[in-house]
Amino acid sequence: MENPDAIDNRLTDLEIKVSFTEDLLDKLDQVVIRQQEQIDALVREVVLLRQQQPAADLGAQPRNLRDELPPHY
Repeated sequence: MENPDAIDNRLTDLEIKVSFTEDLLDKLDQVVIRQQEQIDALVREVVLLRQQQPAADLGAQPRNLRDELPPHY
């Protein structure tokens, strides 16, 4: 059987590891929350852009490819 000092040292080491693990988990939670907020904002922006797209296409004339040529042609 191990001596009490060795058990205390192992217990202390485990407590330190648990503390660091909890801190890391909290930091990762914050990263996930921030990323989800960014994803939500991007989804809202895409929805707005898709809503604007049909409105822009309604008034557009059929495009002539000659109008697309650079000026040096």
